[in-house]
Amino acid sequence: MVEDILHRFENGGMQAYKFFEWAQKQKYYTHSVSAYHIMIGSLAKIRQYQIMWDLVNKMRDKGIVNVETFSIIMRKYTRAKKVDEAIYTFNVMDKYGITPNLAAFNSLLSALCKSRNVRKAQEIFESMKEDRFVPDAKTYSILLEGWGKAPNLPKAREIFREMVDTGCQPDIVTYGIMVDVLCKAGRVDEAVGVVKDMDSVGCKPSTYIYTVLVHTYGIDNRIGDAVDTFLDMEKNGVAADVTVYNALIGAFCKVNRFKNVPRVLEEMDRKGVVPNSRTTNIILNSLIRRGETDEAFSVFRRMMKVCDPDADSYTMMIKMFCDNGELDKALKVWKVMNTKRFVPSMHTFSVLINGLCDKGEVSKACVFMEQMIEKGIQPSVPTFGKLRQLLIKENREDVLEFLVEKMKLLVKDPLWD
Repeated sequence: MVEDILHRFENGGMQAYKFFEWAQKQKYYTHSVSAYHIMIGSLAKIRQYQIMWDLVNKMRDKGIVNVETFSIIMRKYTRAKKVDEAIYTFNVMDKYGITPNLAAFNSLLSALCKSRNVRKAQEIFESMKEDRFVPDAKTYSILLEGWGKAPNLPKAREIFREMVDTGCQPDIVTYGIMVDVLCKAGRVDEAVGVVKDMDSVGCKPSTYIYTVLVHTYGIDNRIGDAVDTFLDMEKNGVAADVTVYNALIGAFCKVNRFKNVPRVLEEMDRKGVVPNSRTTNIILNSLIRRGETDEAFSVFRRMMKVCDPDADSYTMMIKMFCDNGELDKALKVWKVMNTKRFVPSMHTFSVLINGLCDKGEVSKACVFMEQMIEKGIQPSVPTFGKLRQLLIKENREDVLEFLVEKMKLLVKDPLWD
């Protein structure tokens, strides 16, 4: 139950931490490793690194710290553009009684690559691949994906060749990444060639690979090829899941063939494939882009009965109503979100506060800004700057000073009552 609550309130900032602290004091209860990991990730998200490391020390004292603990921290640091801190985390593992292994090495490379620091990842890979670690398929796949996102197709091809030359057989994940890299580089026909090569070595294409192809054809407005690929997948005995259906829906939306979307949803229902929040977001984004806001709101309400919206779903709806000047409806969506016990992210707060500021609703904007800070979420500079200008314009420096003090307290003393 504690883990479930922490998962649901991972955007809850210091409120989530207060619950974490309260729970560990309860009789007969001890935090699990998973509970610690969720809380560490949540604290890192709001950059409360000192408290985060305090938890790691507690885990060490209890003998439950492991490789995954440090992997989480490395990912969070790189997302915050703290590359040196991520590398430090890898190097300090020994001091916590954990010997860095290939899994930890791969985690560091993955964290760097996902944060667009693939050159640093390659540098570390070159320095350690012979003396400390023997790369496996996952190692090469991480670098392959990193260079694909750079984007640097020649370097990605080089990594793939090195992998094969060293006798490391590409697996289904590696092939999937290579197909994705080629598709994003506009080489979809070459990607199809890779899929054919897979068949020759007895490696059956996965749903993910078909999803990438369908999605790419959709982006290229090649709806016929997208549909044919989807049908080929079914002919080859690969069961369609929600991701490939989402790609097909996205392809139809891209070419404004919205009438086909209900048919796809009906087929999903017949085959027992449940839509997810991504399904909702693809449809909403298409309708909003076309200016069909009433239909978008209707779809949002219908889809809520089928699957739970995510942060993007709520944010899109709130932004749509704010952009249309319908603040009452934006606030209604916000209220629904709260009744679902869904903790808004910094971006969701920012969208609503900016919308209120644009309409001169300064007092309401201040209320939500205060709520945001009290949840331990630090507002972005542009959002706070916009509200600051309006408060100065209205000669309400006292309110501005109040909010500034709240923010200072958030940074200096996050455990206020």
